[in-house]
Amino acid sequence: MPMLEQPWFSQIKRPSRYLGNEINAIKKDPAAIDVSVALAFPDVYEVGMSHLGLKILYRILNRMDWLAAERAFCPWIDLEKELRERKLPLTTLESKRPLADFDIIGFSLQHELTVTNVLTMLDLAGIPFLGQEREQTFPLILAGGPACFNPEPFASFFDAMVIGDGEEVLPEICRTVRDAKLQKREGKRELLSKLAQIPGVYIPAFFDVKYNRDGTISAIDPLLEGYGKVKKALVPDIDQYPFPTDQVVPYTELIHDRLAIEITRGCTRGCRFCQAGMVYRPVRERKPQSVLNYAEEGLNLTGFDDLSLLSLSSGDYSCLGPVLKALMDKQARDNIALSLPSLRVDSLDPAWFEQIKRVRKTGFTIAPEAGNDRLRGSINKALTNQDILRMARAVYGAGWNLIKLYFMIGLPGETEEDLQDIIRLSKEVIRCAGGQGKRPKLNVSVATFVPKSHTPFMWVPQLSLEESRRRIRIIQDGLRGGRIRVKWNQPEMSWLEGIFARGDRRLTEILTGAWHMGARFDAWGECFDMDLWQEAFERYRLAPDFYLARTRSPEEFFPWDHITAGVTKDYLKREWKRSLQGKATPDCRFQCLECGVCDHEKIDPVLCNEKGILPRTPPSPLKDSGVPTKRYRITFSKTGHARHLSHLELMRVFMRAFKRAGLDLVYSKGFHPMPKMAFDAALPVGTESIQETLVLQVFDTLPPGPLNEGLKSQLPEGIRILALEDVTHGDRNSKPSESHYHVTIHGQHLDRHFLDDFLQSDSFPINKEGKKGQQIVNARALVKSMDLIPPDGLELVLRHIPGPALKPAEIIQAVFHLNDQTATGARILKTMQVRHQGKEEEHAQ
Repeated sequence: MPMLEQPWFSQIKRPSRYLGNEINAIKKDPAAIDVSVALAFPDVYEVGMSHLGLKILYRILNRMDWLAAERAFCPWIDLEKELRERKLPLTTLESKRPLADFDIIGFSLQHELTVTNVLTMLDLAGIPFLGQEREQTFPLILAGGPACFNPEPFASFFDAMVIGDGEEVLPEICRTVRDAKLQKREGKRELLSKLAQIPGVYIPAFFDVKYNRDGTISAIDPLLEGYGKVKKALVPDIDQYPFPTDQVVPYTELIHDRLAIEITRGCTRGCRFCQAGMVYRPVRERKPQSVLNYAEEGLNLTGFDDLSLLSLSSGDYSCLGPVLKALMDKQARDNIALSLPSLRVDSLDPAWFEQIKRVRKTGFTIAPEAGNDRLRGSINKALTNQDILRMARAVYGAGWNLIKLYFMIGLPGETEEDLQDIIRLSKEVIRCAGGQGKRPKLNVSVATFVPKSHTPFMWVPQLSLEESRRRIRIIQDGLRGGRIRVKWNQPEMSWLEGIFARGDRRLTEILTGAWHMGARFDAWGECFDMDLWQEAFERYRLAPDFYLARTRSPEEFFPWDHITAGVTKDYLKREWKRSLQGKATPDCRFQCLECGVCDHEKIDPVLCNEKGILPRTPPSPLKDSGVPTKRYRITFSKTGHARHLSHLELMRVFMRAFKRAGLDLVYSKGFHPMPKMAFDAALPVGTESIQETLVLQVFDTLPPGPLNEGLKSQLPEGIRILALEDVTHGDRNSKPSESHYHVTIHGQHLDRHFLDDFLQSDSFPINKEGKKGQQIVNARALVKSMDLIPPDGLELVLRHIPGPALKPAEIIQAVFHLNDQTATGARILKTMQVRHQGKEEEHAQ
């Protein structure tokens, strides 16, 4: 029996993570393609599906008719347990095929703390961890992403790794694999040798690492002639590759649940702590008209109501002002909210506030990094306290109620006075908010600085665990009370991240050892186990302080020195010296710094200078109270795999379907406008229904026929429109009075004596755990009728009465004294809903 059909499945946490079959997902016939790729993200679905890179590669690969790219995510701990106990393999979402059946499994490594999840996914797929243990050519295990710029701690797990941009490299890898499959005689080593010729591809097996007695690296020797260095892959112009506007629309809420448009790749600011700013050079801006076109098309194809313009520094985008105005002139009418992550205070224009808040005020974040100008100068963050306070006053004055400040502790040269300056600056910012009250108006987030490879600070030691804890306590104590909330990253997690950020291949056995001891989801505070990792280091006799606590010599050979990120080591050394001197380095938009990235022939910064060519179109008119509206009652069924959707997820499915169908929705007023729609009842997860209803209010622009047909085509499998009724002039107080259910419990004898006892009772109390704690609910008052239907079914009719309710499964379990496993295995179908209308009732079946 497939996993989604098994009785226990609806009881795991967020089963919608594993359904697949979302709107815009791509399913191909495995028999009709030459190469299959599993794009594996080593975290849960809602994290992985927030990642734009995954969406870009998914679309690029699936544009080729001979190739199928599917998605797989790391199962949460509860599903991992079920898969192991039931000996079920990890599969992709699209075809539900086991990962081991694919030609390529490509992991996205966004940071170092996801690698144990890679091991979980490989193990659930029945694939050996180490490349040298995998004799068969396929599946080929790949990795890419920011963590690969120092690939060494986990290099032994992968056959090949992509360094840099993947848009050109991954299709070329697939073409090489396709050729190898057609030839059939080619072995794994021969295939890897061909892959090594592709720019940006690193083959760990073709390098031999040698160590000095003190544990430092003496040499990394290439084992393939002419393959001494691996230079990052770089896309010179991101506008040359199609952007995925038809992005997969999730059921569940994502970490970043919105349409994201990459407006710029790379950054020119040169912050010395920032690895992304160094390794993703040069800056490459997308054309303004492309941004507008992709935004409009993407919103139409997905139904998202949030739009995010992504960049390492969105405020530096050359045409941001005109693009913001053009976007909001077009989208404000449809209540599309706009967010700009990664804004720098010194690039902000207060005029942008008016555009961003035209629908609703999204979050506003400022990243001072340090508490004073001196320390910011040493990290090359050209930002002053006066800049920060001026912007805080402007943000609060524009109507925002909450600002988030991000600080780092442990930056090179930080003193006790610098910690006090974080406290002082935070208090000055909250004074800019004015007013009184106890509600927090400022969130201060604190994290321990982790030195990274390919940055000017890769030579410096990381703050010790004990000192990190102490400094965080100082900031907590200094900001206690008032309207400031302090949040912090666990120093223990920064400790582990720091080890792997500058680690070498000796950490491989630490990773595998910790995984065997139970390490999972190390980036999740609820799962991270510091004791486990310390035990692993002790067991394998490797000292964490070797990677964390020492200052590296300028001449030291680093584990990543055979990986060329573009910026030269000499340039990084110069920047480290300038940091010690407190000297600023200018923005390379205005002056080439000869860092080593640009060759000034094929590779150069790509900047937009097209402010004057954006079309000047008048803003789309907003609907006002004078435009007539209509109310429709939509009757629908929710069956099959759709039964695993929660009520909130079902609401999200319909809201986005309404937008894709082009319905002219009526929105509520206030801070966060929402479509005016109401469901009659919340169906429990795992329960099917052939009669559910919701009432939707729309502007009177479409007749019911086209409205109905347009909506039907936008709903996922398992949700079907049964009827559409105009209730504009109907009874607004019409409510369901009862619901009818058919319940099947396979292989379980239901004792009629228990049923008779229940029906003859006046009261039948059941303890119900809820958000308000434990409540006692009288189940007998809720049950209008219950009758057994041989051989293993029953009919149940529940009344809708004021007060707490019970799920059908909860009632049946209590009445028939069933254990949890039997109760959760019940298949429940809602067959009818009776609606009370004054003295009459209506129902449909």
